[in-house]
Amino acid sequence: MGSQLKVLVILSSSDIDKILTGLLWSTNAFKYKWVSDLKLVFFGPSEKFLSLKDKRVLDALKQFLSYANQKPLACKFLAEQDGTLNELQTVSSELGIDVVYVGSKISSYLSEGYVPLVF
Repeated sequence: MGSQLKVLVILSSSDIDKILTGLLWSTNAFKYKWVSDLKLVFFGPSEKFLSLKDKRVLDALKQFLSYANQKPLACKFLAEQDGTLNELQTVSSELGIDVVYVGSKISSYLSEGYVPLVF
């Protein structure tokens, strides 16, 4: 089904249930090979759950990472703006998340044909 489908999952919500839903879908997309590739981006409010080390989000992310073949991204600019960069970088280094300026990355993924799913 998803052999040629490339998906860009953007977790931007401040709603924990939406973030967990996005992580569950992303994990299953890798696990069941629904897609040929998937990129995961934490963007804005969702990053705070990482910075605060929310157990539910961290557990769901660890499950995702057990199937994923690349590192998720988190937005450095927005973390700088809301004062959570240090906390985000600490958690990210522990889990293997790249904290970068994601605006151009998102644009590149879209130009490469990734279908955006926003949670």
